Amino acid sequence: MRRIAIAIMGTISGLVLLFSYHTSRNEGSVAVAASAPAVAGSSGSSGSSGSSGSSGSSGSSGAAPAAPAPQAAQGATAAGTYTGSSVMTRWGAVQVEITVADGKITAVQAVEYPQNNARDRQINAYALPVLAQEATQAQSAKIDAVSGATVTSDGYIQSLQSALDQAHL
Repeated sequence: MRRIAIAIMGTISGLVLLFSYHTSRNEGSVAVAASAPAVAGSSGSSGSSGSSGSSGSSGSSGAAPAAPAPQAAQGATAAGTYTGSSVMTRWGAVQVEITVADGKITAVQAVEYPQNNARDRQINAYALPVLAQEATQAQSAKIDAVSGATVTSDGYIQSLQSALDQAHL
């Protein structure tokens, strides 16, 4: 009888420890410097827009040049680089930057994404290039999420849509 009680208490203790273990800490995300140059003639600097990662919309201001507004009214999209809003996900902030030329998306790059631990880096090393390729091919934010990176994919798609809205695409 004593062995059964010890076995049950050991099992309960093990389950409590197992379920209380946190696999990832969401202490913020690290911003990556954008490799694309800023839009020519724009007064805002898009390379320093997402450095803190603590604000949900810190990178959306100053990313779009002043010139697209008059051209957007005429139905044309100005060429340039547009940074979407920073979207806070369960694992950290995600922010996307698009490059537009001749009214088409020519490049998509994640400028901020979760990289707090090895698992985040492993998932995003695979998922981000796939998402960028799909966005470039689809020329919209109507892309599929990457299996195994659903949370990051959802944030990516939201930030991508924000950038597309700024570019009037």
